[in-house]
Amino acid sequence: MDGIDRAIVVRLQQDAGQSYAALGAAVGLSAGAAHERVRKLRERGVIRRTTVDVDPAAVGSGVLAFVMVDSNAWMGDSGGQFAAIDEIQEAHIIAGSASVLVKVRTATTGQLQDVLRRLYAIEGVSGTQATVALETLFERPLPL
Repeated sequence: MDGIDRAIVVRLQQDAGQSYAALGAAVGLSAGAAHERVRKLRERGVIRRTTVDVDPAAVGSGVLAFVMVDSNAWMGDSGGQFAAIDEIQEAHIIAGSASVLVKVRTATTGQLQDVLRRLYAIEGVSGTQATVALETLFERPLPL
C-alpha cells in the first residue's frame, strides 16, 4: 500500500458512501482512478466490506457488555456456536485468565442475562465474567 492507498482507506473509513469523484478529488486522482484503486484494495483483501455505522441505542441495542468466557477445553473450534448467538457482535480467542472475549449488545440487562445462559450451553464453557459499559467515550477506525 502506498500513500494514496492509505489516504483512500482513511477517507473511506470516515465515509464509505462518498462518490468516487469526491474520493478522487480528496486524494488527487480522477474518479476512475479512485474507483480502480478501491477495486484493487478489495481484491487484495485490504477492504473487506463496506458498511454503515448504526447508533445501537437508536435500534434498541443500547446495553453493551464485554464478556470473558472461561472454559475447560480449547475454544478455537467453537466460532460457529458463538456466531449463532445474534447478540454477540465479536468473539476473540484470547490469552490470559479467560479463553474467549465476546462483545454483546442487547436492549435490556434481562436479554444480556439470557445471552449469558446461552453461552453456558456451549460445550466447554465453564464460566463468564460480564462487564457492562455505562458509556462509550470513543471508538476509532483502524489507524493507518
